[in-house]
Amino acid sequence: MTNENVAVTNFRQYLRIRSVPPEPDYEGCVSFLSGLADELRIEKHRYEPVKGFPCLVLTIPGTSPNLPSIMFYSHMDVVPVFEEHWKHDPFSAVKEENGDIYGRGTQDMKCVGIQYIEALRKLFEDGKKQFLRTIHLIYGADEEMGGYKGMAEFTKTKDFEELNVGWIMDEGLASPNETYQVYYGERNPWWGRVTFVGNPGHVMEFIENTAMEKLNHFLNSALAYRAKWKKTLESDPNLKLGDVPTINLPIVKGGVQANVIPDKFVLEFSIRVPPTMHFDSIKNEIEGWVEAAGRDVHLEWVARPCVSNITETTNENPFWVAFEKTLTQEGCKINKAIFPGSTDSKHVRQKGYKSLGFSPMNNTPVLLHDHNEFLNEKVFLRGVEIYEKLIENLANVSFQ
Repeated sequence: MTNENVAVTNFRQYLRIRSVPPEPDYEGCVSFLSGLADELRIEKHRYEPVKGFPCLVLTIPGTSPNLPSIMFYSHMDVVPVFEEHWKHDPFSAVKEENGDIYGRGTQDMKCVGIQYIEALRKLFEDGKKQFLRTIHLIYGADEEMGGYKGMAEFTKTKDFEELNVGWIMDEGLASPNETYQVYYGERNPWWGRVTFVGNPGHVMEFIENTAMEKLNHFLNSALAYRAKWKKTLESDPNLKLGDVPTINLPIVKGGVQANVIPDKFVLEFSIRVPPTMHFDSIKNEIEGWVEAAGRDVHLEWVARPCVSNITETTNENPFWVAFEKTLTQEGCKINKAIFPGSTDSKHVRQKGYKSLGFSPMNNTPVLLHDHNEFLNEKVFLRGVEIYEKLIENLANVSFQ
């Protein structure tokens, strides 16, 4: 588009790469991002701890390379779409007259991945090409499926250890008002699968010990738990969504036809557990629902991370001080919270690294994973400006 800012053009090009399951085009992403790195003469390395799930690392060496480095992380994959509900093709990156750019990944999180690079472009153009600390821009895979084939494996490697990371920036959420959201921790994503086995039969009978009854018992326990914490959240204005657990039941499978009582139902549930809660007590409660549902009910924990680490947002943390000071100087209001969802920060926090979640998108509806995901180009470009200052200030923190 004529006279379009190069940052916006690159953002839109990145959005057009279909990095969506079941066959995310990671190679397209790596090729595109590598091209930008070459354009800016940034050192690049490709790692692949799990075949088919690449990790691209762009590096600007610091003048004091022994100091712990600054890592700016984003993921290349996006979630699936239901195209019939979109006003534009979700992979065409249409920009409307008011500057709204539509596309899967505009908020989650291709915006931030490009903001990092375009902030560096502006710094380089201003003659700022050296920083005290080494900077790593990392583009990961598989985050939307939990990151277990991406960052979880990469953090176990010698290659990651040699990055000597001291501070990590990761994704946050959009904010519908002028205040930016900043996340110092996140809830743990627990995924469980419960199998209910019972007697089959004809639907005209009162069959005893059915899978349906056991499923219903578990459902009632889960929904009561959900209602309790929903009420707790709504009754305390000091609480935010990330401070309480949530449970939802996204998948139920079973049945063969309308006149047959099935011998089995399978339910999958998702519960998000704050890092401040007692993990064993929640686990025991859920396993109690399973036991109470009856015999031949089996629970499998698909994923149950227990990460209690949070990042200190106090004056004792020099990186936080630099972050907060930068946002203040930029006239940005911030709100600190625990991230209600899940990001790849769980993998680095589990190993003791300090990570902060921040996506500079204010005055924007939260549309990650939703239909018609968009980001206005002015909000996007403001984010580039903010990251220009953040990169410079964080990479020049002199604390050992």
